[in-house]
Amino acid sequence: MERWKGRVALVSGASVGIGAAVVKELVQHGMKVVGCARSVDKIEKLAAECARSGFSGTLIPYKCDLSVEEEIINMFSAIKSSHQGVDVLINNAGLALPEPLLTGRTSSWRTMIDVNVIALSVCTREAYQSMKERNVDDGHIINVNGMSGHRVVHSADVHFYCSTKYAVTALTEGLRQELRDAKSHIRATCISPGLVETEFVYRLYRENPEKAAATYGDKKCLQAGDVASAVVYALSSPPHVQVIMFIPVL
Repeated sequence: MERWKGRVALVSGASVGIGAAVVKELVQHGMKVVGCARSVDKIEKLAAECARSGFSGTLIPYKCDLSVEEEIINMFSAIKSSHQGVDVLINNAGLALPEPLLTGRTSSWRTMIDVNVIALSVCTREAYQSMKERNVDDGHIINVNGMSGHRVVHSADVHFYCSTKYAVTALTEGLRQELRDAKSHIRATCISPGLVETEFVYRLYRENPEKAAATYGDKKCLQAGDVASAVVYALSSPPHVQVIMFIPVL
């Protein structure tokens, strides 16, 4: 991680769970990290925690609703003005809503598409353009996907969500191909963990906390820190190594 010290990373969905764990890890390794979310209260607390811990990097909270393209564009403009641009992008933000294919609400399907697919694609495009205009050829774009992007869970509540994660799988491979065709050395990585014990399921089943608790049950789940370690591994790999990572639950 030595070569990333002092360089700029953008992490979406940085307020809780995997995003917060990734932010903390990158700041500890000396990066300037812009952590974005719709609400930045928790990111501000995390920034203060990182400072108290004496981490060599810095955390800059940024409020951004990723479902609004204009807010994403403004965020990248602000990063350019204050920090020159983005060297590493961690597309972590995502959400699931319990809307089956046969009875789900169209508005909820659109929300999942807007955040899980469109926002990821806009952030990817803007990060690439930021790197290209500064001749940054060693950047890294990491998509935090999930095993739901590789197999469909037998649960009607998450079938549409799974389709958005399959899209992330396709988008990451498409990005890798386009970067190769452009003769770029910017890398694209897809990290697909199994069940991670975070707030994610409790948000999915916010009206049924018992069902959320039963999802984790007595399973030995992954922790957010496990995924953060995978991000660091991908960033630490030699420039000639392309990492595409699965982290199933044992």
